[in-house]
Amino acid sequence: MRQTPPLAALLLIALGCTGEDRSSSSTADSARGGTVVISVGGDPDGLFPPILSTTTGKAVSDQTYDHLADLGSDLNTVGDGGFTPRLAKSWRWSSDSLSIEFQLDPRARWHDGRPVRASDVVFTYALYKDPTTASPTAPLIASIDSVTAPDSLTVVFWFGKRSPIQFFEATIPMVIIPEHALKGIRGQALRTSDIARKPMGSGRFRFVSWTPGSSIEVAADSANYHGRPRIDRVIWTIAPDPKTVFTRLIGGEADVLEQVPMGDLPQLAAHPELRPVLLQGLDYNFVAFNLRDPRNRARPHPLFGDRALRRALTMAVDRGRTVQSVYDTLAAVALGPTVRAYPTTDTTLKQIPYSLDDALRLLDSLGWRVSGADSIRQRNGRRLEFTLSVPGVSRSRMNMAVILQDQLKRAGAKVNIDRLEIASFVDLENRRAFDAVFHGWHVEASPGGIRQTWGASGTKSGGSNHGSYSNPEFDAAADSALSAMDLPTRRAHFKRAYQMIIDDAPAIWMAEPKTMMAINRRIRTPALRPDAWWSSIGEWWIPSTERIARDRVGPPR
Repeated sequence: MRQTPPLAALLLIALGCTGEDRSSSSTADSARGGTVVISVGGDPDGLFPPILSTTTGKAVSDQTYDHLADLGSDLNTVGDGGFTPRLAKSWRWSSDSLSIEFQLDPRARWHDGRPVRASDVVFTYALYKDPTTASPTAPLIASIDSVTAPDSLTVVFWFGKRSPIQFFEATIPMVIIPEHALKGIRGQALRTSDIARKPMGSGRFRFVSWTPGSSIEVAADSANYHGRPRIDRVIWTIAPDPKTVFTRLIGGEADVLEQVPMGDLPQLAAHPELRPVLLQGLDYNFVAFNLRDPRNRARPHPLFGDRALRRALTMAVDRGRTVQSVYDTLAAVALGPTVRAYPTTDTTLKQIPYSLDDALRLLDSLGWRVSGADSIRQRNGRRLEFTLSVPGVSRSRMNMAVILQDQLKRAGAKVNIDRLEIASFVDLENRRAFDAVFHGWHVEASPGGIRQTWGASGTKSGGSNHGSYSNPEFDAAADSALSAMDLPTRRAHFKRAYQMIIDDAPAIWMAEPKTMMAINRRIRTPALRPDAWWSSIGEWWIPSTERIARDRVGPPR
């Protein structure tokens, strides 16, 4: 009988892995060909770029369409130094930095053979901004005043004010789509148009097919202006059952799995043909306190309106042990409302330390005294008791909630865990009808979203600051950071903002999970971008000696 290696052994392997396969490639190995099959758990929410929100949809879109420029693996979104040309072969800033002029690559062609022109970029911007399109990307390009086309290969983005992420906003949120395929179509009709299900872009892969519930296939564009991809085909094989998604990987039917569930890691270790790839994640999770009374939002929450009480509860939680217990080495303790992948994040931020003794002393000083047989503290007849709402779909957050429940009980606080299905959890948050929630954010490549998630502007109806944390000094520091024109200054302002919110303790910052992918070792890859690991698929390759039957099918003619 085969023995499954312990998880710790696997994690030692995982710690040594990166997103890059450094195997050398001989002349024969560099020959083009082969198929990459990616196992995913569901269909995308469409293939029309302005309305996409699923990872699979964005991954397919990024193969078939182009951005004006690409973001580098260091995720530096300040200025244009971290970007490389894509559909735009060059660009030039105006002397006042209020406009950027892009020169399109004259070799670029849509997959129907027509040339890509500046008017396509103008059309794309208008389509993303059109309220009838209802694009979730529209807020990310709100600072762009207009886009003009002085000639067929020149396009100019105009801004109302200077910002360090102007270039990011002009190049990354939008992919460029063909005007001639969509002209005259607006609103809901866009979602049912031919191109919404059969994308036609200028990217290095051409769309081949989409069979809902089964697969999506793209093939190399042999005449692409950036060169033919090294891989012939990319196929996303779809299986709603999580067990089937993993089974296809270990059974050899698929080559890539984006996120290996913790429970399946021992099986991964038992398959040496699979390469674990550990990527720095763009997620963090946390227990958010509601700072306003859910029964009367004009008043502070009877417990969490008190900053000192929030700090005492934070001191009583051993975050390091909790995160290690749930994630092993596949997550770090969260630093605050940010992630380590941002170059603007200072990892020396001073945290509220774990100290049960200090927590007990602080609670005593606040008048919360232990009374009664259950050892729960009380003050003025109110028990130190609250409900923590957790989305049941997140096994890791449920596990951490149970550990927190035990740790806070030792401090004299009673936590009632309310496990909710995801729709109910989201509704509860949107109505602000909770004491505390175990939430998580997946952040964008730029830290600009902090205004919406933790700033005062996000406390309004429809905002994402569900706990209603509000501190004008934090807002000012975040605004200064987001408007700073150089990285050191930006980083310094962010450090001040993050330290302020850590000290205010509107949440207990718990974990910053990493992404554990698995890729068949016959697939060679360059370094993978943490926010979009699929961005380099055109440069993946398979040595000729390691190809299998499906690699020899070749792209459709």
